[in-house]
Amino acid sequence: MLLPMLPRGALGGKHLLIALPGWTLQPFRPFFAAAGMAVPAVWLLLSISSAAFGQRMFSPCDSQIYCTGELLKQVQQAKLFQDDKHFVDMPLKASPEEVLDQFWQRVNVTAGGRLSQEQVAAFVEGHFSPPGQELESWVPPDWTASPSVLKKISDERLRSWAQALNDKWKQLGRKMKPEVQTNPERHSLIYVPNPLIVPGGRFIEYYYWDSFWVIEGLLFCNMTTTAQGMIRNFLHLVERFGHIPNGGRVYYLRRSQPPFLSLMVEAYLAHTNDTAFLRESLPLLEAEYRFWQEQRAINVSMGGRDYSLNRYQVPVGEPRPESYMKDVEVAAGLDEASQQALWSELHSGAESGWDFSSRWFLPGPPPLPAGLQDLRTSAVVPVDLNAILCRVEGLLASFHRTLGSPEAAERFQAAREERERAMRAVFWDQEVGAWLDYNLLRRRRNRAFYPTNVAPLWAECGVSLTEAESALRYLEGNPALSYRNGLPTSLADTGQQWDLPNAWAPLQEMVIGGLAKSSSPRAQELAFALAQRWVRTNLAVYERYKGMFEKYNVEGDGKPGGGGEYAVQEGFGWTNGVALKLLDLYGDRLTSSGVSFLPGVWTWIWTFLLIVLS
Repeated sequence: MLLPMLPRGALGGKHLLIALPGWTLQPFRPFFAAAGMAVPAVWLLLSISSAAFGQRMFSPCDSQIYCTGELLKQVQQAKLFQDDKHFVDMPLKASPEEVLDQFWQRVNVTAGGRLSQEQVAAFVEGHFSPPGQELESWVPPDWTASPSVLKKISDERLRSWAQALNDKWKQLGRKMKPEVQTNPERHSLIYVPNPLIVPGGRFIEYYYWDSFWVIEGLLFCNMTTTAQGMIRNFLHLVERFGHIPNGGRVYYLRRSQPPFLSLMVEAYLAHTNDTAFLRESLPLLEAEYRFWQEQRAINVSMGGRDYSLNRYQVPVGEPRPESYMKDVEVAAGLDEASQQALWSELHSGAESGWDFSSRWFLPGPPPLPAGLQDLRTSAVVPVDLNAILCRVEGLLASFHRTLGSPEAAERFQAAREERERAMRAVFWDQEVGAWLDYNLLRRRRNRAFYPTNVAPLWAECGVSLTEAESALRYLEGNPALSYRNGLPTSLADTGQQWDLPNAWAPLQEMVIGGLAKSSSPRAQELAFALAQRWVRTNLAVYERYKGMFEKYNVEGDGKPGGGGEYAVQEGFGWTNGVALKLLDLYGDRLTSSGVSFLPGVWTWIWTFLLIVLS
């Protein structure tokens, strides 16, 4: 068995090549000692990152136009468009074979085989159509002007805003044109049979985890038919590919996103009690779960035993087509193997949905210097991914009990209980009072703040009363509560969009939802205060900018977020869905104006006053 090289820098800037079955570690112990590493740590390094350690690498998909190959390379390097996503969303005017044949004819008669920017622009104009033409606007037939959620909202200004959010479903509705099904090879768009709601902005197709909060928002607006259609689309993708791609393009095929499909079905059942749909869906829900267990599992040793958990890890060793030049530029100067490893980590970061964040940097959050070249997503075992899968296991057990399959229910219940033990052993930090991501390379937990540090509260995953109280105190004493516009994604200002100063609707909802489920009055009051703060932020920005955005700035007087690889996008599916959920939950208490302090903030205020007055 050949074990390939560690990435440069893993052992003090040296490479290590270990080969041949039946060999012993004994001769290498002095080398490990000189590198300052214990032998078990080396074994761990050799086992964790298939991206860096020689697992077969793939292209993002097989298309020689949209995913890999010389045509993609030359077009993206020509920088014809401000956004690399523009080109790979363009439909073909002829078959892929014909387009590629004509491209190579031009290349073969060009000195050096490199077309000029003008030649590339002319070729693209002649062989591709503008992006978005394969979709048409669609007004959901189950849309109603007076959904029941409006009746729950006491504040007139909030009720008017909720009506505007409901109207946005008509603006974000899309239906695929027939040619996407009849000529799929001419499109990067992946066909699904039912109309859908898109996030908005540059995201003109469906996205996996975004759609969970979109579907919840639709259900609060009584749009059960549209919601079911979107769930059926995702079931169709599982049936076809064995998993749900990151989004609705072929260049997303080899990466997924946080696995919310079973939670979508749970939300739909809560509004419809449609057990026939559950029975039809359950085999595919199990199939998606198997993908995560077979393709994204990792063993972690802790306290003398091994625990099976999950991580994000995408074996794609080429640039992301939709961010092609950004990936090429960030990997500049690296050798070929290191480039492939970094591109795999970038794909893995995109699979997490947190693309990108200091959460995935190897050195850890600032003040340690780090950037995208330090991305090691696959070395992080994330709390939230495992909390989601814990909830999925509980749901699959519950679904089987509902349908009268006790043996299957016991199997998934046992898997859930095993994961609860693993999460307590690997993630729970008694001193901090929260669940912390585990870094396989550092062999320690990451103590930095992320809202996901309390995700097990939301997932209701084996949390004891003592742990719940500790997690509440952790939040109450955290400086993250001092920001007026919402919970920041981290406390590290790196310029990445999943860091300070940005706040994202899904993370607000996970924290609020987890606290709201508690029996503690303090936790419930903090949940409401966070909801009040987030709703007012969304409303203030909506009234100022006339739009809903994918992310928000927690600092200042309220504005859209920024940073990352593209400008902030307006629409916006999951933000609208979370806002409607909070309005449904707290509509009789939420107000559109006034000053509200979070319970934990009083501690900070009193501390400041004591310092000033002393």
